[in-house]
Amino acid sequence: MTTTIGVVCRDGILMTTDTRATMGSFVAHKHAKKVYMIDHHIGMTIAGVVGDAQAIVEMLKVNAALYRLDMARPIPIQSAARMASNILFQARYYPLGVQALIGGVDSTGGHIFALDPLGSMMEERFVSTGSGSPVAYGVLESEWHDDMTVKDSIPVLVRAISSAMKRDSASGDSFDVVTITRDGYRELTDDEKKHIVHS
Repeated sequence: MTTTIGVVCRDGILMTTDTRATMGSFVAHKHAKKVYMIDHHIGMTIAGVVGDAQAIVEMLKVNAALYRLDMARPIPIQSAARMASNILFQARYYPLGVQALIGGVDSTGGHIFALDPLGSMMEERFVSTGSGSPVAYGVLESEWHDDMTVKDSIPVLVRAISSAMKRDSASGDSFDVVTITRDGYRELTDDEKKHIVHS
């Protein structure tokens, strides 16, 4: 019950999420974190059961750090996504209630992988998950295209997440935006987000 969005741009990737956490029709938290840094070049968005998702985030963080120490290079995006896929698949008889996006930039360019609770993994150019995704897809399909830069894509993603927050009761309150380029992982500040919304 949320909205998350990820797109692969010419020079990196973008991820955005709303910040509302719900328990049925009850708004449990207005500023929940749903996008996490796994490593300096990888981010992950979560939708679903928060405890399950946070456990996967911590496992990926540790394994990405171990890979960097052992191999003396950052973990490839596909490898991190495959690890999360294996964790979800191993729990298939008692599924973890997580729908995730794992994305980042490595030596082969920008990538985003969508994972479902049973571990299915699909690489996408643009993707949205959660209850607000049908509304977000409407904006993405009409306004976003493959050859856009990260800078050009930010206003489109903000419009997509804002539209979902207006139409989906399980999404709302605020949003987070993360950019990942060759320069690394960066989360937009509150002032930057306000400027985009009001421009």
